[in-house]
Formats: sequence, C-alpha cells, structure tokens
Amino acid sequence: MATHEREITGPADLCRPDGRLDRAAVGWSRTPLHRANLRGWGRTKRWEYWCVTTPTHLLALTVSDLDFLTLDTAYFLSWDEHGVLEEHERTAIAPGLPTRRTAFPEGIAGSGGPHGADLTVGPERPGRRQVRVSIGHEPGGTRLRARALTADLRPLEADLLVALPEGHETLSVVVPWDDKRFQFTSKHTARPATGTVRLGDRVYDFGADGDAWGVLDHGRGRWPRSLGWNWGAASGRTDGHTVGLQFGGQWTVGTGSTENALCVDGRLSKIGTELAWHYDPAAPLAPWRITTPGSDQVDLAFRPFHDRRTRTEAGFIANRTDQCFGRYSGTVRTDDGLRVAVDGLLGWAEDVRMRW
Repeated sequence: MATHEREITGPADLCRPDGRLDRAAVGWSRTPLHRANLRGWGRTKRWEYWCVTTPTHLLALTVSDLDFLTLDTAYFLSWDEHGVLEEHERTAIAPGLPTRRTAFPEGIAGSGGPHGADLTVGPERPGRRQVRVSIGHEPGGTRLRARALTADLRPLEADLLVALPEGHETLSVVVPWDDKRFQFTSKHTARPATGTVRLGDRVYDFGADGDAWGVLDHGRGRWPRSLGWNWGAASGRTDGHTVGLQFGGQWTVGTGSTENALCVDGRLSKIGTELAWHYDPAAPLAPWRITTPGSDQVDLAFRPFHDRRTRTEAGFIANRTDQCFGRYSGTVRTDDGLRVAVDGLLGWAEDVRMRW
C-alpha cells in the first residue's frame, strides 16, 4: 500500500537561513538526502545510535549532544536460552556549552554520503567514567570502534564493520511538530556486520556465520520539552528473505509523518499509517503486539526476554525508558504484495517518556 507522504528524491536542507524548518524538506527518502543545517542552542538534539545484534549477544553505542549536556554510551548484552549472562553499560556525561560541543556533521557520521564525516568522542584510553567511541567511513560501510571499562574494571573493546550493500535502501524522514520544533531521522536496518567485541579475556564474534546485523538511529532536530515515544526494530533472515523492521509511535501522531517501514531484501516499503501498539507499560516484559489498523501489512507479536530499564530524575532531565530486547513473530507484507512470515526475528521494542 503506497504511503500518502511525499517522497524526497533530491538534496534538501532541513532548515531555512533563519533556523526554522524548511517545509520543502518535509517528506521521506530511500537514502539520506537531507543536510541538517541546524542553528541555535537550547532545544537542539543530535545523536548517532548504533546497535549490532547476533543470536546471542549485542553491542549498542550512543554519541549524543543534547545542548545542555553530552551523553555517550557503550552497552553490551549477552544471553543464552536460560537468560542474560553479561550486561555492561558505561556512560560518559559532560555539561554541554555552546563553546564545547560534540562536532557532529550535518550528515550521517561515518557515511560517505553528502555532508557525512567521521566522528570520535572520548579519550583514547578511557577511565572509569569515560567512553571512547569512533564512527568512521570505510569503502562498503561504517567502522564502529569503542573502548570502556566495565564496573568491575574489565576492558570492553569493540571493532565492527557494518556494511551498506549496493542499492540497500534505508528510511529517512522529517517529522514536523511546527516550524520551530522538528526532527530529521534516518533509520537503517538489516545492514550486515562483522567484527569482534572483547570483554576482559573473552572475545565475542560478530558475523562469522552471517548472523550479525547493524541498525542505525541517526537524529538531528529541535525538540519539545517533554515527549514520549515507541521505537521497535529488528533485522535478520526469515522465510527465505533478509528483513528489517522499523516501527515508531506516539511522537509522530498528528504530524502527517511516520517513521514506519519494512526493508525486505534491501527494498523499502514505507508505511504512512500510525501503527497500533498493544502492550502494558507497567509490565514491559509481557508480550507486545504491533499492527497496522485496517490492514494486514504488519501483524506481529513481540516477546521480550530482557528489559534495559532506565529511570532518571536529575533536575532538568527526566527519563523513563524500557528498551526490551526480544523476538518478533507474525507476518508483514511489502508494497508489491509479498507476504513474509516473520519467525523469531531478534530486535527490540521500547517505551520512553522524556523531559529534556
């Protein structure tokens, strides 16, 4: 089913010279085409979030500048059929000042596309409350490197290459609350990954069996003070196809834009309708269900096995996040009518309430 949203097919500036949203930029594209020429300070948010998954472990990296603070994180999780084996998170937080900003590019960090550039934060040899993250472009993909010390002082070191196959489509979309508050997001799913993560004296392999997948959440925008959202994503092989799921909710309602899409064998199907999210925020580890109202394009159950739970009340910022990792099952249907059975696709679904 075709979306009502306008497809962007050429370069576009996110902002006008006065810093307000350029309405000509509102729409979506199959490859990143927008330049995030943001101006001003106070409500501007910039981040790169990568999560690389395998059937038994994952690594997530965040580099963010929220104007009043910078927040960079390395997160590692491993599990087996009995539950979580290892979970480690190290976050570096620093005051954000107009004169001391993370040097985010106007395009996607670590991409060879328009306005992209490499990005590195943190010291080369990080201490207990520090994180080193490097996002760099290489022919064929994006190199992710990270270093941190876990709470028990074991070194965590990552070196992963997330490929971008020729012709692989991704979702980029501008979400307009109004001319002063808006967000550009680029969501990439089902990007093959290879590499290793070393935790202490153990090395975890990513992608030797072709079973590692990278997901990107690239964000640039100017945000309201308080907002809530859902985000769901998954990548892998199922029913003879390579499938990426990208779902959002709450924050786009009433804007005329959504961040919903399927990527099947590298081809994007944009979903212009808001999804129905069925879950209990008080019991996030209970099963979830995500559907397209009035159609069978998305009909999925999500069964979590772990909740990455965050609760923060620190003056200006308040955060309540349940990022639940688990598996999707059900069916999805592409724009050309292909029906794909989804069977245990690994990913996450999250419920967030943020004041920032």
